[in-house]
Amino acid sequence: MTVRLVPNHAHWGAFLAEVEDGRIVGVRPFEHDPDPSPIIQAIPDAVHSSMRIPRPMVREGWLRNGPGGSESRGREPFVPVSWDRALKLVADELARVRRDHGNGAIMGGSQGWGSAGIFHHARTQLRRFLGAFGGFVDQATNYSFGAALAFLPHVVGTPQAVTGPLTSWSSIARHTKLMVLFGGANPKNMQVTLGGSAAHSTGGWLEELARRGVEVVNVSPLRDDGPEVVSPAWIPIRPGTDTAMILALTHAVIAEDLHDREFLATCCTGFERVRSYLTGEQDGQPKDAAWASGITGVPAETIRDLARRMASTRTMLTASWSMQRADHGEQVYWSLILLASVLGQIGLPGGGFGFGYGSIAGVGDPPPAFPPPAMPMGGNPIGAAIPAARIADCLLNPGAPYDFNGKTGTYPDIRLVYWAGGNPFHHHQDLNRLRRAWGRPETVIVHEPWWTATARHADIVLPATTSLERNDIGAAARDRFVIAMQQAIPPVGQARNDFDILRDLSRRLGCEETFTEDRDEMEWLRHLYQRCSDGARTNSMALPDFDTFWTQEHLEVPPREEEHVLFGEFRGDPETCPLRTPSGRIELYSERIAGFGYDDCPPHPAWLEPAEWLGARHAAKHSLHLISSQPRHRLHSQMDGGPVSARGKIGGREAIWMNPLDAADRALSDGDVVRVFNERGACLAGVAVSEAVSRGVVRLSCGAWYDPVDQLEAPLCAHGNANVLTLDKGTSRLGQGPCAGTALVEIERMDSPPPVRAFTAPRIQPAG
Repeated sequence: MTVRLVPNHAHWGAFLAEVEDGRIVGVRPFEHDPDPSPIIQAIPDAVHSSMRIPRPMVREGWLRNGPGGSESRGREPFVPVSWDRALKLVADELARVRRDHGNGAIMGGSQGWGSAGIFHHARTQLRRFLGAFGGFVDQATNYSFGAALAFLPHVVGTPQAVTGPLTSWSSIARHTKLMVLFGGANPKNMQVTLGGSAAHSTGGWLEELARRGVEVVNVSPLRDDGPEVVSPAWIPIRPGTDTAMILALTHAVIAEDLHDREFLATCCTGFERVRSYLTGEQDGQPKDAAWASGITGVPAETIRDLARRMASTRTMLTASWSMQRADHGEQVYWSLILLASVLGQIGLPGGGFGFGYGSIAGVGDPPPAFPPPAMPMGGNPIGAAIPAARIADCLLNPGAPYDFNGKTGTYPDIRLVYWAGGNPFHHHQDLNRLRRAWGRPETVIVHEPWWTATARHADIVLPATTSLERNDIGAAARDRFVIAMQQAIPPVGQARNDFDILRDLSRRLGCEETFTEDRDEMEWLRHLYQRCSDGARTNSMALPDFDTFWTQEHLEVPPREEEHVLFGEFRGDPETCPLRTPSGRIELYSERIAGFGYDDCPPHPAWLEPAEWLGARHAAKHSLHLISSQPRHRLHSQMDGGPVSARGKIGGREAIWMNPLDAADRALSDGDVVRVFNERGACLAGVAVSEAVSRGVVRLSCGAWYDPVDQLEAPLCAHGNANVLTLDKGTSRLGQGPCAGTALVEIERMDSPPPVRAFTAPRIQPAG
């Protein structure tokens, strides 16, 4: 049998699928990718996994008793039904909830990582459908950098400092002498980006930094957060205390009269009010190096020396996205903006700040000459949304008030949850609390290729195709390639793509024309490509026609400029090019935020003690700080059951990395199975001892499939999902981002651990 090569794309890279006899038998990296991710090797096993959902399924209790909240979700068997019956059940239930409770009782959920394809993007398709149906409750911001999205516009007028484009790597390589990474820039994160990275370029830029002698400092509890190729100096720090260190760095620069008065006067507002806080005039406590040393564990002289080096040379400051996923996460970003302002290098080539270098692929690449193809999201007639990370709060507290970014809202009474293209039982915090909340709605509908925990906790499960089983266009805002994603194999089992599922439902519910705009799959792809081509022409470029693109299999987009400098135009002429803030300048003190009156987000950068950290009183009970970092061998929870993800596991469970002294204190060794626990829950993990982890810190990567050993209130996760341990509270009333980085735990050996069952399909009852 001849092997056929078919182009496709994933969030971790473009590839050619090797197809033989209707199966994916292998993959080959995209020819223009200088550093392809090994994660693509997991694709064949994922497509043909025994965990694929073979046909529509309905939870036995829901099928027998009808809609109603149930703690049996995730515990009961499923009954296979025909597509016609499944779609009728879904359509009838949507119509019932709208009739009896209104569209505000329907939550549409997804976090957007379902597919790199821009048409079969599950979140977009679901939002378009529910919008055509009359509206729904959406999620605002995101889990990745949600606090920053809400907070940054108040201070610098735009979220660009986290979304990009940032100052280009080329500018850093040419001009920067010192780059300081708060939270590191771990190369594992640079494998992936939303929409796909067809040409992984960050590794090459890091090599260029090394060749040019750029000094790099990694401020992190984890030594390997600093990319090895640049030989970074490591400053270990207690998790959650970076704000204190950055404030002390700022204090040192000012105390030694090294600050840029002219930049502060012309480009910033509120400096004197922040200065009184730094010097201790407000509260009697100077935020100096000695003060910060007691909080952070970083020697005072190390802080003072780093401040002097920053002020003496061209310095680029960055903080990872993970820094703001913590209690008061807004403050670490604001304090870094303050430090960069005091140094006075914002807007200079290779100087200033930017958030997320190394957090994801493509950050720091020059922006493309024109936007890639994009699927229009459609409107939401009722305009309702809650902060993305407040799902459990919403489901548990209908009618309760909440604050968000200067406004007060009321949580809706959600009767139906419709989820496609995401796995909240991976990305949400305190999963045992989410499990209780998930039992409240009357109906949960999920589109999913695999039996994830979210699918297991649904009432109606509709099997969805993978990207190999449909046609699409792959593109990302930070990547220079557009990829023809051509269908490689027929749908596995009875799977259907999200668009076809929702088109059938829209026909039954009387909104088909609004949803489809009278286009099928290939007509949509042609339409989206043509819109992109029209946009390219406005940038004096001509693209090949769609058929030529489809035959050539990819399109390369040139950069808009060779080098980008964040806030360069503003610095060059702050009067002509003001920021979109009330003052037109960088707001080091924000009158607008002061007006919100939030005690958990003051109007200037400040150290606020986290709810849980190693300096807290209750750290004596749970004495280890948990870092739930992104995994090395998968994207979030995707393809966790495959052979590539298995490389990072110990005895089939997620690995927990810990310092040798902490392991010795608990008589633990490499390979031991341990129970990791706090008052929120517990999970099992396999021990990996490493001196790259600071004392008092453990790292348990997120994304292990949630595998509860059933107890009603707080089941043990046998597989090692870190989010049974993390704290489910907002970063502040302003940002309401997730606090995944704020959690204390304890560890003990588990001598008789239960088996891992996460990759076993749930019980299926006979049809009928």
